[in-house]
Amino acid sequence: MTLAPTLPLLERARAAGHAVGAFNVLHLETAEALVAAAEEAGLPVILQVSENCVRYHGALEPIAAATLAVARASRAEVAVHLDHAEDPDLAFRAIDLGFGSVMYDGAKLPFAENVAQTRRVVAAAHAAGISVEAELGEIGGKDGAHAPGVRTDPDEAARFTADTGVDALAVAVGSSHAMLERSASLDLERIERIRAAVRVPLVLHGSSGVPDETIVAGIRAGLTKINVSTHLNAGFTGAVRSFLDANPTAVDSRKYVAAGRAAVAAEAARLLRLFAEPAREYAG
Repeated sequence: MTLAPTLPLLERARAAGHAVGAFNVLHLETAEALVAAAEEAGLPVILQVSENCVRYHGALEPIAAATLAVARASRAEVAVHLDHAEDPDLAFRAIDLGFGSVMYDGAKLPFAENVAQTRRVVAAAHAAGISVEAELGEIGGKDGAHAPGVRTDPDEAARFTADTGVDALAVAVGSSHAMLERSASLDLERIERIRAAVRVPLVLHGSSGVPDETIVAGIRAGLTKINVSTHLNAGFTGAVRSFLDANPTAVDSRKYVAAGRAAVAAEAARLLRLFAEPAREYAG
């Protein structure tokens, strides 16, 4: 299939009452695993390249080219998304490279500055036919942000989306990045209130720390895009460790990396099916 734009995938899922999985790419092998998962599940997937990933590789262009190539070659519907860009220039470069969507993360800025910077990204993206995700209420876990009690306000969310023209909104509703245990709770009532207040799809970041049944409840409450990274990374690393424990003389990195790739593909396919099952109890 050709490379899919992100927004139609989200709009279709939102209308049907389920969600799309958005999984982070760390290197070529994770991109390959995620595309294989989508093909095996027969469901769309969003491949995400984060600002942290760009920093690891030293530049956007090489990892972007690899991810876009894997996505274009897939039999599944695959969108490529820039995740958590705090630098607007990085978002502009991803737009030029043909990403299906970009996320500008101005959540650490004062509200008015977040609006102003987000509007700059929205203007450039929309001129190129690309959608924009933004964030309101820090999705933390990395410097103590998103501590207990920090949540996205529904009224502020309505004002933010109206003032910026964003196409999707990441909200703080109880999850946190980089969690190794799946023990987080979601504020389902707040998700419902935000969903009623805004007209754009809602995004859950930090989903690795949220149990399956809680994610399903969150989708029923109004979440449409579910981001997962750490949980899949742990599966990759665990499979590599197991391979090396069983094969202590192995030196060909392709063999143990292949084990990690296979583990990610299997779990990502399971998650895609999980996210596609829920049906909301209301229409629209």
